[in-house]
Amino acid sequence: MTDESSGVVAEVFQNEYLPEGASVADAVVTITAGAGAGRTVGAGASAAEVIMIDCSGSMSGERLVQARKAAAVAVDTLRDGVAFAVVAGTDWAQMVYPDVQTLAVANDDTRYAARQAIRHLKAGGGTQIGTWLTLARELFLANPAEIRHAILLTDGRNGESARTFQAVLDQCTGLFVCDSRGVGQNWSAAELIKVADALLGTADGMKDPAGLEEDFRSMIEAAMGKTVAGVALRLWTPAGARIRFVKQVHPGILDLTDRRTDVSARVGDYPTGAWGAESRDYHLAIELDPDTVGAVGEEKLAARVSVVRGEEVLAKGLVRAVWTDEEAKSTRLNKRVAHYTGAAELASAIQEGLAAREAGDTATATARLGRAVQLATEAGRSDTVQLLARVVEVQDARTGTVQLKRRSENKDVDIDAEIAALESRRTTRVRTN
Repeated sequence: MTDESSGVVAEVFQNEYLPEGASVADAVVTITAGAGAGRTVGAGASAAEVIMIDCSGSMSGERLVQARKAAAVAVDTLRDGVAFAVVAGTDWAQMVYPDVQTLAVANDDTRYAARQAIRHLKAGGGTQIGTWLTLARELFLANPAEIRHAILLTDGRNGESARTFQAVLDQCTGLFVCDSRGVGQNWSAAELIKVADALLGTADGMKDPAGLEEDFRSMIEAAMGKTVAGVALRLWTPAGARIRFVKQVHPGILDLTDRRTDVSARVGDYPTGAWGAESRDYHLAIELDPDTVGAVGEEKLAARVSVVRGEEVLAKGLVRAVWTDEEAKSTRLNKRVAHYTGAAELASAIQEGLAAREAGDTATATARLGRAVQLATEAGRSDTVQLLARVVEVQDARTGTVQLKRRSENKDVDIDAEIAALESRRTTRVRTN
């Protein structure tokens, strides 16, 4: 359903028929914001951008050359009036432009000055990503911009403790969106994913730094296309119901389940970040109170879904449950729900398998990566299978029978697996007709 004045549409895809005694309702909600959404609720929204470039010692040479070019392109892509800063990250965070801790305002003069400052970036030191994010947070807090976006580029693994890093992410959560990128052969997909999940951004990685320039341009163009901030997915559920999960599943997978803000005992908001003219899919699973599960033929409202900005409702939809004893109805799979269920399982299998491999748990790594090969094969994701084949010997892709390969001194092998972990989080939308 849509509010014509908002330009936002919410469509619910599900098989509402449940077998007798079943209590879990699954649905995919597709939210589409058209050009009208920006004009009515986000026109003239102010924006701020912080570009964080890893300048640790390992960035020396071609990586830093390409990172400088990418940062300069990002600055050039900013529209006039956007507040921005460039930060160099090592064991600490240092202002590159401007040279004091504040945000400049993008225009011809400041873009030129920023490009000149970027040319002098030098490599040296370690990697403490939390300090970079902390400086970005301080810069954003001192600026009233409605839409806040950051880019974080690194070629290495974070040197901070997991506790310290998580504390920083917790402090940044809800304040700005951050797209994280890895380049080279020693970054960690798990760390980039952690940043993306906490800060509602994307995560990607590449071995060849030559791709950075175009990637940075694309990220800034996407950020500049945002016109409305503070949009949330609001869910009402009946008494006794439990929300199993809420996930963005397209264009990328982001788990929002633990990001709920209670509006009341039965209503909660899940943040979705800033929007432009775009479409996203969200997968919801609601477990109804078993004591109130309906008899055959009974219908129950499992959830009311609203797209809200503050208390303004931009669109809404309904998730239903209808109990039936007709097997043909209750076993019919909704294509969109089934598609995203498989995509989420693939992403989890790869991440869990690589984590077990890193920890030396051969049995778990073999089982989970084998399942990932099987799922990727079923989904026709041959590129993902090829990347995983660098770390496992695929004996039967259809059944997921694999053997874990020995760790190699060849860094390409490890980083291909990390790239596979990130690629598995990007999804395509299945046709429903």
